[in-house]
Amino acid sequence: MAKPKKKPDYDANKIMKGLLDVVAESYEQTGELKLTAQEFGISALKIRKLLITAGVYHSEVSDKVNMLYASGKSLEEIRRITGLGRSSVNGYLPYTKVIYNPKEASLNAERIRMYRRRRRVLADLMDDMTIETLWEAVVAFQGYPFYTASRLPFAYELRKGRGAEYNRELIVDRRKEHEHIDWNSFKVAFYYALSLHGKEVERLEDLGDIPGISYIYPMLYRFGIINVPDAVAERNRWPSRFCYFELRSKGKKKNERA
Repeated sequence: MAKPKKKPDYDANKIMKGLLDVVAESYEQTGELKLTAQEFGISALKIRKLLITAGVYHSEVSDKVNMLYASGKSLEEIRRITGLGRSSVNGYLPYTKVIYNPKEASLNAERIRMYRRRRRVLADLMDDMTIETLWEAVVAFQGYPFYTASRLPFAYELRKGRGAEYNRELIVDRRKEHEHIDWNSFKVAFYYALSLHGKEVERLEDLGDIPGISYIYPMLYRFGIINVPDAVAERNRWPSRFCYFELRSKGKKKNERA
């Protein structure tokens, strides 16, 4: 009798393919390695290698390295021809082995699950902008690495009360400091943002004098609720536009055809 597998549900190949798919999808939205790396909590160099493996990242250097490798050149020969270091050459080549480390595979599986969940709740929010769908987005984005308009990193969490339900208060983690955002402040900013009907919000003050607005502002942008001028997005290292409004319009056209 064959020995039972220690991890019968562990499919490293499936996890690797899923990771390649979601990383490529995210990169198509952001167009930047660092922003995609931020999305998954993975280094930009590893993101680049994943994208090269998926066949969606190209640059003059990466194409040259892969052309030389495909022609049968060794890593040492490629290094001499390109002038790159050995680790740099390897970084421009696709993965040839699936990650079988259980701990790493488990972490990647969680990254895939979280990314897809966030995509789903934001698509729901775009389809029906209500306070309920906004709350689902807030719940899903706990622990996400946000940045304020002044490029200060922060994340937040929600604490559970009785009945294991989340309290309607965001606990913002600013390194060693903690701040609280009342849910009512978030709702005020949300409703005011909706009243702008897609008008660009250049400054966080444009949403009103609301407690916690420096944190709410980038969250509303990340959720696709407000838009900002390209210059503001570039200065803050945000994508010029998240694609959720596009998803919403595509969904409507699909429904109309049906």
